Amino acid sequence: MRQDIVLRTEAAGGGGTCRRILGTLPSWFGIPAAVEDYVAVADRSLTVVASREDQDVGFLTLMSHSPFAAEIYVMGVVPQEHRHGIGRLLLAEAESRLATAGVEFLQVKTLSSRKSDDGYAKTRAFYRACGFRPLEELPDIWGPDNPALQMIKAIQPVRTR
Repeated sequence: MRQDIVLRTEAAGGGGTCRRILGTLPSWFGIPAAVEDYVAVADRSLTVVASREDQDVGFLTLMSHSPFAAEIYVMGVVPQEHRHGIGRLLLAEAESRLATAGVEFLQVKTLSSRKSDDGYAKTRAFYRACGFRPLEELPDIWGPDNPALQMIKAIQPVRTR
């Protein structure tokens, strides 16, 4: 792990961090109603936060769907920290917690390539590089102008005796 990054996990109450970081990412998170939804979910769900020198620089909020499946509901890293390993650290911590809990599948929804967007092309490439694979196009979930792509990753649960 990077020595200058500290990870913490908040069982609930991550909405403020979510709002602050998403505010730095308007080209990804520019729909106010969607941001409010992300904040509400972060306030009631497990959120992993990455900090440097007491400044939050990234977060990842998980939503549990069943004992076997979870979702990265929202994730963000401040722009000046993109491509510095923060997203991978957040994801590794989330996957470790999920594996310990016996979760087998992790999903994420992002903008489909049906809508051309350089930022989201990088987002999809990040998830692919982290082992996620496209599962299904969901053209209507966010409306016709924002087709979604559901990606999934198998997690090896930690077996306890």
